[in-house]
Order: sequence, then C-alpha cells, then structure tokens
Amino acid sequence: MSATKAPHVVMLTSPGIGHVLPMAELAKRLAEDHGFTATIITYSGMSSPRHASVFASLPACVTTAALPAVPLDDLPADARIETRMLTVVTRVLPHLRALLAELVSAHDVVAFLADMFCAQALPLAAEQGVPPYIAFLSGLATLAFMLRLPELHSTTTCAYRDLPEPVRLPGCVPLRGDDLLDTVKDRSNPAYALLVEMTRHLILADGFVVNTFDGMEHDTITAFQELSDEGVYPPVYPVGPFLRACSEDAEAVHGCLRWLDDQPDGSVLYVCFGSGGALSVEQTAELAAGLEACGQRFLWVVNFPSDNDSSASYFGAASHGGGDDDPLRFLPEGFSERTKGVGLCVPMWAPQVEILHHRVVGGFLSHCGWNSTLEAMDAGVPMVAWPLFAEQRMNAVLLEKAGLALRPASPRGEVVSREEVAAVARELMVGEKGKAARKKATDMQMAAAEALAPEGPSRKALAAIVNKWKWGAHGGIANGTTAL
Repeated sequence: MSATKAPHVVMLTSPGIGHVLPMAELAKRLAEDHGFTATIITYSGMSSPRHASVFASLPACVTTAALPAVPLDDLPADARIETRMLTVVTRVLPHLRALLAELVSAHDVVAFLADMFCAQALPLAAEQGVPPYIAFLSGLATLAFMLRLPELHSTTTCAYRDLPEPVRLPGCVPLRGDDLLDTVKDRSNPAYALLVEMTRHLILADGFVVNTFDGMEHDTITAFQELSDEGVYPPVYPVGPFLRACSEDAEAVHGCLRWLDDQPDGSVLYVCFGSGGALSVEQTAELAAGLEACGQRFLWVVNFPSDNDSSASYFGAASHGGGDDDPLRFLPEGFSERTKGVGLCVPMWAPQVEILHHRVVGGFLSHCGWNSTLEAMDAGVPMVAWPLFAEQRMNAVLLEKAGLALRPASPRGEVVSREEVAAVARELMVGEKGKAARKKATDMQMAAAEALAPEGPSRKALAAIVNKWKWGAHGGIANGTTAL
C-alpha cells in the first residue's frame, strides 16, 4: 500500500436502486470507519432521481463515474430485467477496462468489488493486478444457489419446478424447485443462459462480501466457512446489514409520516412491493378489498399495475396513458374515501426506513426483496411474505421457516383473494401467529444491532477484509485473519 495515498476501492454496481443503495452504504462504511476512498461505477441512461439523492449523502472521498450508454434496442420489448442487466454489463466491458486502468493509475486501488450481476468483470481487475471480489447484496442462500447453478444446469434437463427432490444448499432449508430464482423457471428464456454464464464467473472472485449477518443466516455462514476452509469456495465475509440510517428531514418531505404520528402504537400495517414490484390489475383490486375488509389501519405505497410483468417498475414506471400518471387511479372506485382515517395510499414511493422504525408500524406486507427484508429486521417488524420476482421466493421461505413472516394461503400463481388478504393481515396484526412473529422479529432486531456493534461479527468480518486489502493476503497484520 502506498504511504501517501489512502487505499482505494473500485465498486461496480448493477442497474437499479436496489443494487446501488447498499453498495453506497458499503462505500460509506469503508470511508468513515476505515479511511478508504472509493469510486462507485454506474451506467449512463439507467439512473433515477433517487440515485442522485443516494450519492449526495456520501462522503466527499467517495466519488462516482458513469460508463457510457450501450445500445439495447436489439433486445425484445418483453426481455426480462435480468437479460437487460446482464447484457448491459457485457457490452460495457471495453469501456470498463479503460476506466479501470485510469483509476488504477490515479489511486492506490487495493480491491475491485463487482456487484453480484457483474461477475463477468472480474477478469478485468485481474488484468490490472487488482484483487477481484464480489459484493453480494442479497442473502447468502441466494449466493449458494448461484454457485450451484452451473452444476444443476449440467446435471438436469427438466424444468426446475419438476425436480423430484428439493435442492439442498449449504446450511439452508431445502428449497422446492418452484421456490428458486425466477430467472431459472424457464430454461428457454435468454435470461436463463445469461445467468448460467454469469454464475460460472463467480468462482473467480477472491472472496464474497455479503450483505447478511450471523443472526439472519447463521447456519449458512457456518457451512460456507467450512467449505471455504476446504478450498471449495472463496471465503465469505458477512458484513451486513448495509442500511440507510433514518433521515432527520424525512418528515419534512413526506406527509405520510405525519399521518402515522396520529395513529395508535403498533396499529398500522405497512404495504409495499418495493421500487420494482407490480401487481396485476385484478390483484390490485383484491388487495384493496382485503385491506378494506381486514379492519386494520394501513399505509400502502401503490405502484402502477402490470398484467404481464411483476417487475415492470424495476427501471422506473412509464406513463400508463390516459393523461394521468397517478397509480392511485387504478384503485377501486371510492376506496380512498371509504378507508379515509383508517388507511392512507401513497403513489410510487415513501421513506421506508423511517416508516418501518415508526412506533405505530406493527407489520409489513412485503415482496421480500433483500433490502426490504433487512430493513424490516433492523426495525423489528414482522412480515407478510408476498414474493413477486427475482430471489424473493427464496427469501420468503427463509422468513417463514424462521418464524419471521406469515404467508398467504392462496396457491402460487393465482390471485390472492380479498378474503385471504384480510385474514393474513388480521393474523399478522392481532393474531397469535402475528404475536409470535413479532417476538421473533424483535429478537432479530437485537441480533442485527449486535452484528454491527463495535465488537460484533459483521464489524469483525469487515475489519478482516479491510486488513487483507490494506496489507495483502500474505504477511503483515492480515496473516492469520480470516473471514467469519
């Protein structure tokens, strides 16, 4: 390491705010706690206004660079988000090679962290003599599946939902084929082949920096440590959760928090399917009817519906025509008036971290995205698991098995009826199962706090990888320091 320059980390994100936000939080932690500088690399033409607000909160020693836009007009209009993401990453590699060379010449670059969907970029770091790592921003169970996918691809031919036995991953609950990543459900879709090819590159990493913590995935972390010690996988560093802190200004910019202030403690069910999730028009109507019938207070962040794509809002919601770009117009007629005082509907976005930490929020009906899951656990809020796409079904299984979430009883793939919505909402908020889940969530909140305490396991894991980057894998103070 240079005696005159601070150690520098280059961090390559994937498109989408759900990937950018935790990467930014990791950069902030490296800067504030360990004296690093960093460059976060993003993509021209694939940013949103929320990207700017995230980057504005970073220390001055964390800068950003945008790779030039690449053409995607040859992709079909119905291409999956994974196809778009992986295609972008592949096509920007020549530009990334040049940018990485510039950064290496200007900084003391000690590590290259590529987002989980950017594993194809790892060889470029090796070309520059920079240790390559994967910043895995979902759970360790998902990483375990991605590492297993090339083998499953080569040893099976049937659709994964038709596998005769559950898939058993290190330290994880057995997973039925239908609970695996959505991307693998259709082998004929181009996204599947792209994902398999990407996962073959994961093993090239010197290690995995994972957004999880011991209390959340203890058995999986232990199993990975054993496999790493045996040389099967690179070491895993569970350094999470990467969480945005509550903002002191949130109340001034969003009225829903003032509405929450007027509700009784623990009485409000927060309903949100993330920045990218979309329900069908029919399911939106059934959810509304169920919330109206359940008798519980609710705060619902409403996205535009889509009958064709449950991830339709991932890259931002486009106009849905009619001269009115307000998703609340898709709610049943009179719904807002009938639920006034009991419920509040907010279009598109609300300050989720502040909402989950509000004293009146007693439950979270969620798509089970990993960021939302960690935010709920950090706030000690139990969940109704309603997965839509990506790895969310895997997360839902983990949450249900851990007693942290309830699941609607309706068969997967069918519309969840208003009766079931009302039943599961009531059970979470005032039922015995909800009470048990709330106790589990409180315990997990304590575990998350312990993980991030000064001597907690996540802090120690980050210190271990930082020391390795600063002083090299051999000799110096890193000698004998391992991942957790």
